[in-house]
Amino acid sequence: MVPFRSPIDAVRLLGGLGPASFAISLLIYLIMGFTMSKASASPIVPRTVPDYTTSEAGNPFVEGWYADPDTEIYDGLYWVFPTSSYAYEEQTYLDAFSSPDLVNWTKHPNILTIADVTWATRAVWAPAPIFRNGKYYLYFGANDIQEGEPEEGKIGGIGVAVADKPGGPYVDAIGKPLIGDYHNGAQPIDQDVFIDDVDGQAYIYYGGHSHANVAKLNEDMISIGTFDDGTQYKEITPENYVEGSQMIKRNGIYYFMWSEGGWQGPDYAVSYAMSDSPLGPFHRLAKILQQDSEVATSSGHNGVFHVPDTDIWYIVYHRRPLSETDGNHRVLAYDRMYFNEDGTIASIQMLVKDNFANGQMFDWKTYGGNWTVADQRLTVSSTADAKALLDTNFTEVVFDATVAITDGSGDAGLVFRAANLSTGATEFSGYYACISAAGTVSLGKADLGAWTSLGESTIEVSISTEYQVRVTAVGSDVSVFVGDLTTPKVTATDDSFVGGANGVGVRGAGAKFGSVSVAKAS
Repeated sequence: MVPFRSPIDAVRLLGGLGPASFAISLLIYLIMGFTMSKASASPIVPRTVPDYTTSEAGNPFVEGWYADPDTEIYDGLYWVFPTSSYAYEEQTYLDAFSSPDLVNWTKHPNILTIADVTWATRAVWAPAPIFRNGKYYLYFGANDIQEGEPEEGKIGGIGVAVADKPGGPYVDAIGKPLIGDYHNGAQPIDQDVFIDDVDGQAYIYYGGHSHANVAKLNEDMISIGTFDDGTQYKEITPENYVEGSQMIKRNGIYYFMWSEGGWQGPDYAVSYAMSDSPLGPFHRLAKILQQDSEVATSSGHNGVFHVPDTDIWYIVYHRRPLSETDGNHRVLAYDRMYFNEDGTIASIQMLVKDNFANGQMFDWKTYGGNWTVADQRLTVSSTADAKALLDTNFTEVVFDATVAITDGSGDAGLVFRAANLSTGATEFSGYYACISAAGTVSLGKADLGAWTSLGESTIEVSISTEYQVRVTAVGSDVSVFVGDLTTPKVTATDDSFVGGANGVGVRGAGAKFGSVSVAKAS
């Protein structure tokens, strides 16, 4: 099918036909073009095809405390619409982020504020975007309305705002909540809006307090429709449902996803069901995303990206970094979502990578030194001692990175199973595997001021040349590879440290690091 462009294009394409055939063909061409443009949620397909295993430039992929992300593709850009993760009284606005490639993100602040929603005062949550009728709609929860409060005259629930552009500004479309009461026990929050490609019917899925509903949206997208049986809200609550409704469709199958567990607890997770109908029934099949004690906790409340014209899918979700104890300290992440041959969703692994392609180091904490990102490398100027660490807690690990000494006579390398971090060269607990300007590869351990060498060998090291360095640590067996990833340059047996953070460091040198990957040892 030649894509619809304009009537002029049609004339050029059909110009070789006779008058009658020309007229009929032109009419069909224009009708099909109009239909195709109306059916699309985004008029323009993204310019790139991101084919990644995770956020290759690091998770979180944007800076700041955010949660409850939902997604859309508009005008060739991938959009993420999250909750600002602060105390309820501070949740008075929504930001959004857009990207051409899922790597480089632009922030769009204050796309919706309570100044444009007269009934909303707090707890503006979980925006759900969609495009229809030439307008951009954003559904949101506000005021955290509790059961019995609507009967007392209190106002809250799910609202709908509209804009002429994906990045807003969005303005309240109806001056009141779209859904402001409890139906079937479902708190009116955590909505997702889905348009079925079969008949163009729009549905809103929503619900908190462990109940989920589905309702029809009328063509105007700002009013609730009625089912054939005369009802407006159908309960679809699957087993273990808590909140965070999400609907996707693949190969004619409807996938209903939700969050279970407590949102501030480590048991927060994503589960799903499959059905032949957008109305269910939805029977819980499995938990597919959950905390990883080596990567992050409280992983849940997801959106999904489907890369157009591919079978590439990403789950976008929030999670809490391991060292954070404040319940609102949540960040945005995404990982690849794979489907099994039978259509079920494979368990999702939170991967840890950073190729610094976004020019940022959101997921790194530094100890000493002057750290920057330049030319897709994490760079530190020459200093006596400096470290940059990820918020991880790996035990048995395969840790890879490129390492280049840029100046100085000292060394640079990988820090692992680290704890008690500070700026001193040996003022931490953990291991350090490094290459030196003198032409050695070394493995040692620091223990709060004491340094012990565990092994060393000679290699050729040139200044500003990158070397692939890998550390494997399985139980008490540690191996260090440089260049050749089949034969270790140094091996040692030591059980001083079982687990801890992963990162990079220098002693008496400047260096640059790239293509970081931290994975569980199989």
